[in-house]
Amino acid sequence: MTKAMTDRPAAARTRAGNPAGPLWLVQALSGFLLILVLFLHMIAHHFVVEGGLRTFDEVIAYVSNPVIFTITIIFLVVVTLHALLGLRAIILDLGLGRSAQRPVNWLLTVVGLVAIAYGIWLEITVASM
Repeated sequence: MTKAMTDRPAAARTRAGNPAGPLWLVQALSGFLLILVLFLHMIAHHFVVEGGLRTFDEVIAYVSNPVIFTITIIFLVVVTLHALLGLRAIILDLGLGRSAQRPVNWLLTVVGLVAIAYGIWLEITVASM
C-alpha cells in the first residue's frame, strides 16, 4: 500500500478497494423500485379483476393499454437489473481477480440487454395480437 492509502481510515480503504463500487447503491435502489413496481403490477393485473383472472382476450386487450405496457416494461428492466447486479455481487464475492471482473461485467451486461430486448419484443408481440 502507498503512504497515502495507509493514512486513510480502514473503512475508506475498504470502500476504495471494493469491486462493487457504486453499483451496490443501484442495486439497493432497484430493490426498492422493484417493490413499488411489483405492487403496481399486482394491483393492475390481479386485484382489479373480478375473480383475479382474465380470459386470453381480456389479457391481450389489457396488455395493449399503453399504461400497462409501460408498467410491464419497467418491471422487466428493474427485475433484470436487480437480478444481474445480485448475480454479479455473488460472483465477485467468490474472490475473482481484477482481470476476471471485466469479462464478468461484459457478460452480465450482454445477458441483461438480450433479456430486456427479448422481453420488450415479446411484450410488443403480445400487445399487437
